[in-house]
Amino acid sequence: MFDPQRFSESDGLNDAHLTNVGRGPAQAAIWLFAGIASLVLIDLVGDSRTGVEAGHIAVETVVMACAVAGTVALWRGLRRAQARAAQLDVDLEAARAAAAQFKADADDALQGLGAAIDRQFDRWSLTSAEREVALLLLKGLSHREVAGVRQTSEPTVRQQALAVYRKAGLRNRSDLSAFFLEDLLLPRVSA
Repeated sequence: MFDPQRFSESDGLNDAHLTNVGRGPAQAAIWLFAGIASLVLIDLVGDSRTGVEAGHIAVETVVMACAVAGTVALWRGLRRAQARAAQLDVDLEAARAAAAQFKADADDALQGLGAAIDRQFDRWSLTSAEREVALLLLKGLSHREVAGVRQTSEPTVRQQALAVYRKAGLRNRSDLSAFFLEDLLLPRVSA
């Protein structure tokens, strides 16, 4: 089940978590390639002054060009990753805001539903024990589970459930659930 509170609090990330993506290793690789290109350039200049063979100069030129291309490619990739990370930060904040709004709306709806259930229990004149049993049955617990929660016997829970059904004019647990869910689950209107 989606829990917006857990979603918004448990990710353990601060607001700038994504914009720092890849900075350490990517920047180190960029500096490494730039350093290699610089060292090869220095070697090329020295070799060209001392009259080294043209083949050797050509090989070093290719190595330097690869190092420069690697530097540029890594730098562009880092910039794209940072831009994407910034957009993900924006999207995460929007999702957090939507989750907070959903939680607020759901809390309001649940409080209203809880109040409506309490009012109906009052109309049926349920005892406090019957109210508790009815509520636990509505939550989907079995008679055995209700007995465990209430620390009573299963036959006692069955008798209290029967009293709830009798006072409510219902036949069973399905009718009890349907009584409260019927108005919540409105049919979809086709456009």
